Amino acid sequence: LRPMDTEPYTGPDTASDPAESVGALPRLRRDQVYQELRRRLMIGEFALNSRLVEERLAALLGVSRTPVREALVRLLADGQLTRVDGGYFVAMPDFSDLRDLYDLRITLELRGLHRAIESDAVTHDAALLEPLRDNWRALWEDRPDPAPDFVTVDEDFHVTLLRAAGNSVMAQTLESVNARIRPVRMYDFLTEPRIELTIKQHLEVVEN
Repeated sequence: LRPMDTEPYTGPDTASDPAESVGALPRLRRDQVYQELRRRLMIGEFALNSRLVEERLAALLGVSRTPVREALVRLLADGQLTRVDGGYFVAMPDFSDLRDLYDLRITLELRGLHRAIESDAVTHDAALLEPLRDNWRALWEDRPDPAPDFVTVDEDFHVTLLRAAGNSVMAQTLESVNARIRPVRMYDFLTEPRIELTIKQHLEVVEN
């Protein structure tokens, strides 16, 4: 898809929107639009600093502008977009504090791993850990192809460990850090050996 940086922003849509005329679209459809736009951002389909135009995105995905508009707001909160002069643009990674954020991520993730094995000191939520274990077993049996969006699977693992150990504040902090460094970290998962090693290491944690 060619960069969208030449299209002027037209402001809020005042024309009839099919989704608005028949009521809100199902949440599943809205989540699907968000997930698909996020996936395209993560594989670099949109050029850095290019402008994302609602009308074009809606036509691209075959949906109305309403779920696209909501997805753009969510992607802005994720740090994958910026908003300038009323328009949404693909965010440029901020390298100024990248090293500090990486250090903080590692600290939080290691704490989650340590808490996962502190069986005497920490009460773990089996309702979170057991599905997590089963999901990663399934990943080992049917390993996914290398792809940038595997980073979100890795992120979910570490956030779930912290939540299962009862530290929701650390989990929320890790989610915030992940969102800021995701545009860089997503390139960590582009080879089969890296995917295999990640799954193996994570399984060793949840199975012990």
